Amino acid sequence: MKLICEVNDDVQYITEAAEDGKAKNYFIEGVFMQGDLKNRNGRVYPSEVIAKEVKRYNKEFVEKKRAFGELGHPNGPTINLDRVSHMITDLRQEGSNFVGKAKIMDTPMGKVVKNLMDEGATLGVSSRGMGSIKQTKQGIMEVQKDFMLATAGDIVADPSAPDAFVKGIMEGSEWFYDIASGNWMREQVVEQVVAETKKLSPRKLEEQKFKLFAKFLNNISK
Repeated sequence: MKLICEVNDDVQYITEAAEDGKAKNYFIEGVFMQGDLKNRNGRVYPSEVIAKEVKRYNKEFVEKKRAFGELGHPNGPTINLDRVSHMITDLRQEGSNFVGKAKIMDTPMGKVVKNLMDEGATLGVSSRGMGSIKQTKQGIMEVQKDFMLATAGDIVADPSAPDAFVKGIMEGSEWFYDIASGNWMREQVVEQVVAETKKLSPRKLEEQKFKLFAKFLNNISK
């Protein structure tokens, strides 16, 4: 499964007076994901695939107030609580669009976002998920039915980042989902092991294969 990140900069800032009349509540709202449309990374998400996953995400995360997002691009599918800046409060389908709303929290990273909003900074929202990608007969890279959301939206500073940047940073590793424990995906250190095997002669490879396999298992179990 690939770590997939998609950026959308069509979001609005909303501020609302708090009940005490002193502080302000900050929100972002807009299209978080789009289905049936080839995006800037050359991928297409079938609407039915997103809709199914959004239903699960709403039930397991949004309704339980666990739908967090981070400030910036993390390097994996896990939510890092020390970098949480907002909580997604609503995620709904409108045609092929999936519109979300998130409350900016009073965390250290949330305070940074509030200040950026006050200063008029332009911010984008980046969904983050896991899934397989298959090329269709028409040459389109289509996200498959195993797609799972890590978060419907991180807040990013560069919504116009080049495709190569997103692919290089967010898709450099293979991941898997630990069904037994129900934990988020863990990184598979595949490329490193493959690179080491290519350096070995057939005789050395036979001698080292069990050590390499043990190293592989040790890395994915951390």
